[in-house]
This record gives sequence, structure tokens and C-alpha cells, in this order.
Amino acid sequence: MFTAIDHLYMAHALRLAERGLCTTTPNPRVGCVIVRDGQLMGCGWHEAAGEPHAEIHALSHAGIAARGGTAYITLEPCSHYGRTPPCTNALIEAGIAKVIIAMEDPNPIVSGQGVALLQQAGILVQQGLMREEAYVLNIGFISRMVGKKPWLRLKIAASLDGKTALNNGSSQWITGEPARVDGHRWRARSCAILTGSGTVLADNPQLTVRHIKAVRQPKKIVVDRDLSIPLDAKLLQGEERPWIFTANTGHLKKKDMLLGMGANVIELPDSGGAVDLKAMMVMLADFGINEILVESGYGLNGALVAAGLADEAIIYLAPQFLGRARGMLNLPELKQLDQKVALKIQDLCMIGSDIRVIARFD
Repeated sequence: MFTAIDHLYMAHALRLAERGLCTTTPNPRVGCVIVRDGQLMGCGWHEAAGEPHAEIHALSHAGIAARGGTAYITLEPCSHYGRTPPCTNALIEAGIAKVIIAMEDPNPIVSGQGVALLQQAGILVQQGLMREEAYVLNIGFISRMVGKKPWLRLKIAASLDGKTALNNGSSQWITGEPARVDGHRWRARSCAILTGSGTVLADNPQLTVRHIKAVRQPKKIVVDRDLSIPLDAKLLQGEERPWIFTANTGHLKKKDMLLGMGANVIELPDSGGAVDLKAMMVMLADFGINEILVESGYGLNGALVAAGLADEAIIYLAPQFLGRARGMLNLPELKQLDQKVALKIQDLCMIGSDIRVIARFD
């Protein structure tokens, strides 16, 4: 169905889409390549929400040379008016003869409609070329559209015996500098970083991208059952003010002080008096959050896994043993092996002297 040349141009479109890896939120990352008579005529990618989409950049680049050409697009073109006009209209008006799409847009207001409009205009449409690559590129957007929750990644730095901190809370630094830099790359692509109040009290993290160049900072989210974080916490500073989810509605003075500092305090208790993590994820999806990187301790890590909310784990393993110390996850004791939490390893590599394991929860 698809030729080697088709794969070549779609791969180019996917590489273009990756340029928006850290900038398009809450929109998907999309690339577009326009080809006519075997020659590349135009290319573009979606750079940021509110700005022209990939198709518009590519059509502008190609000009009149787009007429009669083929557009390779990593995601189904939009068919509705949002912050920008529909890309389907632009493709039709430009005289594109054929459109090859990697995957259908999971957004229910677009899904299938973009393809239908193109076909009604007499444009030949083919779908499914390098779909898996396009899926992975926008896994958070797809999760939000289809599953109504952000894609949740646990980032864990641990020793080879699975320990993340000493019993006194000391954890800086288990892994080496290259692993920490790599962790900041995952921060940069995430819409938000999630931590717990225990980590704030123990490590006083900034939750910002610092080790690499960043064009924006991710949102900061804190699960703080009793509003226990100190008012001089580093994450309360800077332009990006945190969202603090709490279960305790009794600390009105502390809440008012946090609100006065610009923090967003959201009361979301569950029936057991803890923060309702599932309701929090639904709310964050409604806020347009696609990907969340969790940088927390074993308590919140375990709670997210136990609630079935974790999708992926990025684990950096340092060549050391810590012995009697804190583990990665605080999960209930199992009575039999078939109760285990299963994962599928997606990638395994060396980062400096540490091992990075990327695995998805089954």
C-alpha cells in the first residue's frame, strides 16, 4: 500500500513534529511534508498552541507548487474552527491531490471528519503509514482524548537494589549528572511535574527545567493532604505557580496564605480523607494537561500505581547498593505472585554510568 518513498517522507514529517515536543501543549505534535513530482515542495510543524498548524506552514512554504501534490501529515488535519481555521479547508483550497496520514485524530470533534471532508473534495486519502511512531509522539494527547486522563510517567532514581532514599530521607544524589540531565529532558517535554508534600519537605525541589534550555516551564502540581508544605518552599517561587491538591478543608488560614502567594489550592478529598487521585487526573485532563512526570517518593508513587493511574516508569539505576533504605513504591504486601504489577520494557540503555529503563504498565 505504501512505498519506500512514502515511508521516507512520513519519517521526515515525524522528525519535524518532534521539534514541537516541548512547545505545543495542550495541542498535539504534528508535522507535514508536501511533495510533487518526487520533489519536496514544502514542510512545516506545529510550533505552539494558537499558532498556525503544520499544514499551514507547509502550504505557505510550498506556495503554488502545492497544487497537485501529496501531503504527508502525522495526524489527521483538523476540520473545525478553534484558535485557527480548519486545515482541511487550506489543503482543499491549495489543490492538494493526495493526503497520506499517519493516524486519525483522537479528538472527538475532529476524528474522521477531516478525512471525510478531504474525500468529499475529491482528494485521495490514505491512512496508517507509521501509525505507531505517530501514536508514541502524541501518547499524552491521545490519553487525554480517549482515556480522559493525562499520560502519567513515574521518574525514579534508585540503586541497583531498588532503594530511592535513605531512611532519614537523604536522596541527593543517587544517580550521576548525565542521568539528571536526561531527567530534565523528560521534564521539558511534560506539561506538568507532580510531587507530594513529603518530597517537598525532604528535598525542597524547584520542579523546573534547568539543566537544558527550555522555552517554557511545566506546571507544578503538589499532592498535599494537610497543606503541610512550608510557605518558603522553592516551588512556590517563580512565575509558574503550583496547583496544590489537598484533602483537608480545615486549614483556612494556610490556604488563604497560599492563595495570596499565587498558588492554586484545590480541595479534592476522597471518602478516606486523602486526596482523590482519580478525580485529580480527570480535572487535570480538563485543564489540558497531556503528559505528567511524577517526581515523588515511594508513598505517592505507590498510591498512583495502586489506583491504576501510572502508565509508564522511567527508572535510572545507579551502580550501588543502599541496603536497608526506602524503596521505589509503597505497595501492599502480595499474597501470591499473580497479584504482581506487570510492566513491559520499552527501552533499556546506559546514561553515563547509570542504566535507564523505560517500561509501561500492563
